[in-house]
Amino acid sequence: MLVHSKKGKWATWAVFFVLFLPLFALPLLVIVAASFATNWSGALPSGLTGSHYQAATSGDALTALTTSLVTAVTASVLALIVGGWAALAAAALRDRGRRAMDALFMLPVAVPSVVVGLAVLVAFSKSPLLLNGTRWIVIVAHTILVTAFAYQSVSAAIVRLDPAYEQAAASLGARPAHVLWKVKLPLLLPSLNAAAGLCFALSMGELSATMMLYPPDWMPLPVQIYAATDRGSLFTGSAIAVVLMGASLLVLLAVSRIRTRASYR
Repeated sequence: MLVHSKKGKWATWAVFFVLFLPLFALPLLVIVAASFATNWSGALPSGLTGSHYQAATSGDALTALTTSLVTAVTASVLALIVGGWAALAAAALRDRGRRAMDALFMLPVAVPSVVVGLAVLVAFSKSPLLLNGTRWIVIVAHTILVTAFAYQSVSAAIVRLDPAYEQAAASLGARPAHVLWKVKLPLLLPSLNAAAGLCFALSMGELSATMMLYPPDWMPLPVQIYAATDRGSLFTGSAIAVVLMGASLLVLLAVSRIRTRASYR
């Protein structure tokens, strides 16, 4: 095949770099460069400094980072519980019921996130569930937005499961609950870990719905970045964005290690 030849490999790498650098790497490198700059009037930044990171890792920015991490972790756990359980339930339904479940859980992804934010704002601004003005309305919105990805990931994994494991356990007298906890869930653990990483990353970067819902004492980091750049503090906003990327990457790497260990079991 072409990719196994020397010329094919070089061509593959060339196409990769031509597409990767301008679309993905270059914008991120620009943000990193801007986070160390005091001025950028030419092709390259000038007046390099690390003072922007002092503002990005202290005070309101540090509080916002903690807020984002707590929101993303909580929303991811809730999404795994709701989405994973719904996927298990949908697998036992007939085709029509499964399609209805798929449509229900994919609806928040099919509409703009600002619509989800408005729906949550209207739904939880009156009794009996008055969440407006609290941190929980932000967490609920993030959970709704990321649950679809947990549901789809677990649903796809369930389809690929070999039913022989469950049948063997059932033939030995294991109860359905025992089969679920001791056989099915361990087999789904790599997919659950992958879904957790995806949900966390999406929640960490969510802005549109959050802008409509966050109370003054629960401002996630993307809102802090928007506020900094809106005030004209582009270099400080870039430093905060780098901190956001770094924190997200560290958590995703940790989740990846868990997923790798689970895959070997």
